[in-house]
Parts: sequence; C-alpha cells; structure tokens
Amino acid sequence: MTAVLEQARTALARVSGCDLRVPLVQGGTRAYANFDYAASAPALERVTDRIAELLPYYASVHRGAGYASRISTDCYEAARGSVSRFLNSADDQVVVFTRNTTDALNLLAACVPGDTVVLDIEHHANLLPWTRRGRRVVPAADTVEETIRRVVAELCAKPAALLAVTGASNVTGEVLPLDRLAAVAHQCGARLLVDAAQLAPHRRIDLCATGIDYLAFSGHKLYAPFGAGVLVGRRDWLDAAPPYLAGGGAVTEVGVDEVGWAPAPQRHEAGSPNVLGVAALAAACDALAALDERAVLEHERALTERLRAGLKAVAGVRFLRIWPDSPDSVGIVAFTVDGFEPGRVAAYLSAEHAIGVRDGRFCAHPLLARLGVDGALRASIGLGTGAAEVDRLVEAIAALVERGPAWNYARTAGQWNPVPETRPGLGGVAGAAPCSF
Repeated sequence: MTAVLEQARTALARVSGCDLRVPLVQGGTRAYANFDYAASAPALERVTDRIAELLPYYASVHRGAGYASRISTDCYEAARGSVSRFLNSADDQVVVFTRNTTDALNLLAACVPGDTVVLDIEHHANLLPWTRRGRRVVPAADTVEETIRRVVAELCAKPAALLAVTGASNVTGEVLPLDRLAAVAHQCGARLLVDAAQLAPHRRIDLCATGIDYLAFSGHKLYAPFGAGVLVGRRDWLDAAPPYLAGGGAVTEVGVDEVGWAPAPQRHEAGSPNVLGVAALAAACDALAALDERAVLEHERALTERLRAGLKAVAGVRFLRIWPDSPDSVGIVAFTVDGFEPGRVAAYLSAEHAIGVRDGRFCAHPLLARLGVDGALRASIGLGTGAAEVDRLVEAIAALVERGPAWNYARTAGQWNPVPETRPGLGGVAGAAPCSF
C-alpha cells in the first residue's frame, strides 16, 4: 500500500477491538485479524462513545416529561435526520426504525400492493419475504447487461408493484447499477427496493440521485452493532398498510371497537423502541458521512486488489463471481481452496492464525447452487483492515496448501473444530466456563 493510502487509513475512524488479541490453539496469543465485516462489523469508537454518553439518560421515549425521557426522545427522533442526511432521502420518504434488514424487508413486504420481482442471486432476507403477496423470480444471466434485459422483459410481460434487488452481493461483493434499475422499474410502473445491508457500509448512497424508492440496511453491518435497522421509503404504501405490529405508540386513539392508527413512521414502530440501538445507528451514519469518501474507497480497493492478487498466486484457490461485467465490487472476496472443505479452512485460520473469516453458503443458497459450489470462504474488508492483515491471510492460505494444518480438525455438531480444543472459553476445554474471556 502506498504511503498516501497508509496516511488515509490512519485518518479513518477507529473501530472497537482493533487491539484485540486472541488465543491460539498451539499456545500463546496473536492480534486478531477480522475478515468477517460482511457478517457483523465492529463498532466505530465514535459509536461506542455516543452510547456511553447517552446511557445515563436512557429512558422511555415519547411518553415522559422527565428530563431523561425528553433527552432520549430527542435523540431518537433526531436519529431520523441523521439517516435521512446520510442517504439524501426525498421529502416524501420516511425513516422507520426496525430490528435489522430482514425485519425491514418483512415490514415492507406487508405493504406492497402487488407482485414483487426479484433475482435468484439474493440473500434469503430479500428472497423469502415477498412470497406472501406474489413473488416472481428472474434468473440472473451470465452478464449484468443480459440480467437487466431479463428484468425489463419480466416487468413488461406482467405488471409488478416492486423490483427488489441487492445493492451489493453478500457473497461476491458485486454491485448492480442501481440508477439504471430504478429507471427501468419506473418506466414499467414499478418501484425499486434496495437491500443495502452490504452496500451502505462501503458506498455512499444518494436516494434522490439514484431514484431508489425504498432502502433497508442494518446497524450491525454499519459499525453500530446494537440491534437496530432501518427502512427508508415512500410514505404512501407505508401509510396505507396495516401496522407492522399492533400496540402502543402506533396509534392516535384507541377505543374498545375502533382504533385510529398513526401515519408512518410511528405506525410501524409499536412498543418501546431500541433507543440506544437507534442512537448508535445515527452516530455511525454521522461518522461515515464525515469521512473522506475518496480515501475510504481507495483504502478498500487497494486492500481488495492486494488480497485477490495474493490469493490468485496460491495454487488451488478459485474465486466466486456472478458477472464478468459488473461495474463495481465492494471489499468482499469469496473463494474456495481445492482439496479443503471451507469449514475446515475457516477453523484452521481461526485456531492457528487468529484470523476470522466466514464459511458456508452465506444465506444465499440459490446463488451458491448457481455458482456450482456447496460452500465457500468469504473474506470481507472494513475500516479496521490493513495491509498487514491482508498479507497474514494470504500467507496462512499459502501455508495450508503447501504444508497442511499443524493441528487436527474434526466436524462436530455440523461445525469444524480443532481437536483437541485448547483455547479458553471454547467447547472441550476442561474447567473453562463459557465466555470466560
């Protein structure tokens, strides 16, 4: 990495746990190399600082005259503005707080007044919810261009209310041209929903500029792992639909026989909300918005290219990719290693090298089947990743291929584990209490 990029990296926000050391199965400890950002990203330190600041004032929102309650309410409602500014949402788009992306997509699925068209490459969260109102699945083609033509043909053949697509594949990181898909959907009388769980942490998204109608993402992937997500979208469907949950906070008036439901967003936020999670999500949006977008992008691309180049030089490593003409890709690299099951490789990386990656089918079973593999490894890059961590991962994979693992591994309860397991706090260690850090 060049000196300029190293300087850019030091200017980026620090993440919690960047100095974490973890035990090795062979003894001793080593600095943890986190390549699992795509599953859950560590908290930005600015986020944890914000939570610590707010904790003494935590109280129920919208219902109290006490000072703490008023502070909590103000923070909760101000968070909508942070999300809206982060996404440059339109005037008719509202911010609804949810538990996560899956929750947000299920909420919208209950509001869509017609069929939803999806691709077969989606994460399960954007594949399963739409079946309740009429889901039409379009098989992705071998190129982005042909895939878009198939979407156009499907939307023209039969009216649909919504086109729901991933912003960036959670398996390969590939990004679709969202502005083009928004235009296609609108020309065919449909709206566009983007599952931005993987895109939002890596790219700035402008709802007004792209024409995206609805967008969902999770705090736990956006450096705010405190249990909150968001759905941002056009008000009319959200106001017309039944409340996502029936209960306090979603109403204007309640009688024994009649109920007056509030408009969105309150309509879909019944019950006591996750005030701290929402505050964390807003703090992450504000922190990311303040970063140098170009420096972040250069940092990610340089590390991703370094990782791909290093792994490409290792015999037997094969990359997963959906399209050869995808216009962009975020910092996610999925691959297999000939002769080694992905779960065994992941266990080896963790136990012997203190490296965390993801293995499996990544809640995208149809896509993995399409790519012809039963499972793979996924290394994902984030703000806390550096060149040294990338080199460690490449060297560990190369050592595995050249010499094999130094420890024994076996599959137990469906997961690969070192045998014996010697790290404290993990299964099989005599006298070790669960989570005894």
